[in-house]
Amino acid sequence: MKKQMLLVAILAALSVQVGAAVPEKTAADTVIKPQPGQTQAALWASRVLGKLHYKPMPLDDAMSEKIFDRYFKSLDSEKLFFTQADLDQYSIVRTRLDDAILGENLSVPFAIYNLYQQRFNERISYARELLKSKFDFSSDESYQYDREKAEWVKSDGELKELWRKRVKNDWLRLKLAGKDDKSIRETLDKRYENYITRSRKLTNEDVFQIFMNAYAMSIEPHTNYLGPRASENFDIAMRLSLEGIGCVLQTRDEYTVVREVVPGSPAGLSGKIKVGDRIFGVAKDDKSPMTEVLGWRIDDVVALIRGPKDTTVRLDILPADAGVDGKHTTVALVRKKISMEEQSAKKSIYEVKDGATKRRVGVISLPTFYQDFEARRKGDPDYKSATRDVARLLAELKKEKVDNVLIDLRNNGGGSLSEAVELTGLFIDKGPVVQQRTADNKVEVESDTNAGMAWDGPMGVLVNRGSASASEIFAAAIQDYGRGVIIGEPSFGKGTVQTIFALDRFAPNEKVHYGELKMTIAQFFRINGGTTQLRGVTPDIKLPTMGDSDTFGESSFDNALPWVSIKPAVYIPVGDLKEMLPVLDKKHEARVAKDKDFQYLSEDIALVKKQRKDNLISLNEAVRRKERETQDARAKLREARLLSPIPGADDPILIPDAKELAKQAAAAKAGNGKTAATKVAAVKGALRTDDGLQGDERSLTAELDAEKAAKAAKDVLLNEAVHILADEVSLLKTDTRMASRVLPYAADSVK
Repeated sequence: MKKQMLLVAILAALSVQVGAAVPEKTAADTVIKPQPGQTQAALWASRVLGKLHYKPMPLDDAMSEKIFDRYFKSLDSEKLFFTQADLDQYSIVRTRLDDAILGENLSVPFAIYNLYQQRFNERISYARELLKSKFDFSSDESYQYDREKAEWVKSDGELKELWRKRVKNDWLRLKLAGKDDKSIRETLDKRYENYITRSRKLTNEDVFQIFMNAYAMSIEPHTNYLGPRASENFDIAMRLSLEGIGCVLQTRDEYTVVREVVPGSPAGLSGKIKVGDRIFGVAKDDKSPMTEVLGWRIDDVVALIRGPKDTTVRLDILPADAGVDGKHTTVALVRKKISMEEQSAKKSIYEVKDGATKRRVGVISLPTFYQDFEARRKGDPDYKSATRDVARLLAELKKEKVDNVLIDLRNNGGGSLSEAVELTGLFIDKGPVVQQRTADNKVEVESDTNAGMAWDGPMGVLVNRGSASASEIFAAAIQDYGRGVIIGEPSFGKGTVQTIFALDRFAPNEKVHYGELKMTIAQFFRINGGTTQLRGVTPDIKLPTMGDSDTFGESSFDNALPWVSIKPAVYIPVGDLKEMLPVLDKKHEARVAKDKDFQYLSEDIALVKKQRKDNLISLNEAVRRKERETQDARAKLREARLLSPIPGADDPILIPDAKELAKQAAAAKAGNGKTAATKVAAVKGALRTDDGLQGDERSLTAELDAEKAAKAAKDVLLNEAVHILADEVSLLKTDTRMASRVLPYAADSVK
């Protein structure tokens, strides 16, 4: 159910509408139909995918069956809305969806969606009816909360039983959190009503995108159809900038609410917009009338607010501290280029005690491999680039005399291939970085051609299951060259290369938009001839595995490309870590055996894995209360440790930069009591037990505080990675023979 509601939320946030500024209001019984432009876009997409894809597959009856299965699963991934009878009803078209695309007649996939919408309304309405009854929490029964791999239920009666347990679990969670029956009933009724409200905002463009992705992803997991607005958001994510006012928005109870104001943006500099303010209307320029946006989809509101740089937008604002009948204000703002600095590379420095000395480790966190392609193409000397930002940070770390550098690529899903190559070039002199093989078996080698290194000292790379694509290219190259220590868990395993193919080139005129294909065109290989496909990058020193390979990662896809190898590229390793790695690993194992925080983390991971494997949760109140008491006891132990004024003797110390020192000084003037209270709140927020609520059901302040607390919580895995690199520095400084093997080109850096 959680994944199903997430699908609805995502679709409510990602629209592929292009021409309309005002969203079309749909009634409960509205039948959504395809438009002519969509049927043409589907046809052109099939022609492109059939000829230019790395793994071209004919659009035939066999492909139709795959599309059929994936489309139903895309609509109902947890199998909580359709029954097997619903699928059987459409079994006659199981092998005819290819004909629907080639014949430019998408009535069948849209009819399937309309049935889904009908079933969705029926199931949620039934859930609301269940709220009028009473549940017996003394009975011994359980609920299977993840049904993605379950079979479709055979009857409506079986599905009603699933929903009874689903609602009972929702009720029990709130009851355990201390809510009374009246409050629980109101909360859940409003929640289920919101599900229906959001689902009714889906348009024919959303349905088309779901269906086209069912087709594209039936070929290969990383091939997607992007509607015009989805394409625009993809471009924004790559260049880390947009033209707007600098507000992060979200929907709460049909209101568009300001969640964050970007410092230095037009909204931030104006001082007239605050977190929690509600936007009631938008006028896209000085002359346009104000358009009320109450009840709009968030992406439609955002589209109206965004616009060309140096143009004016007017907002009708209901202040956060005003009641629903409070006084509105009108705010006029001039749009500017907004940089998404939160996703840019950032640095920090940690100190680790090593006897009487201290080892300084610089950490560069890189969330994505971004690049402003358009600005670079136009010759803009200040174009945004991950490599350029990291090079600048490395220069700063040099001045601050760090002994080692860690590149943190956890949850970095990739991005620009050229950035991965150029970033690798900051740590090697010259040479190949990655190989690409196209569909016609031609192999090209992407190389670093810039002489010299931005950093020639020891280094490491921290990865996890969320590190994919460009992250794996970089980590694999560093590993193959013997350039640095790879730390963490096996990475995602995505060894394919995608490109964007604009379908609008086939459109009859500029007013018609067919969208784009993000299409796999090649497979990349390590310079040693292997590939990261399926297997990912295996760390030199392994940390606890937090992900589940059955549900997350390339190996979880049923149609992923296989692991293969090709001839190695011609390259010369610059270092040899074989002798050093066992020593580092032994020190690591000895340290974590005594680290209480690391043990807590390992226990938590083991518990999550067990729960995931069991895939059942008790609906007996006594059992659940006992589980909750155990959970609360564990949280209190962690709280006591995290609130201790004395850090552990071996804890890495974060060295604050000048800006952070200024903040601390200001906090000190405000009083230690306030600082201590803030720390207590942060820790308790990070260890918050289940309150039974969803994100938009909590107050915005509570939700933002919890997010800040999570970010401020101790990062056990990062701390251990810093320790490992500090150990490396100690080894290299005390063993010149080993240093000559690990860093033969930079002996001076470890003296």
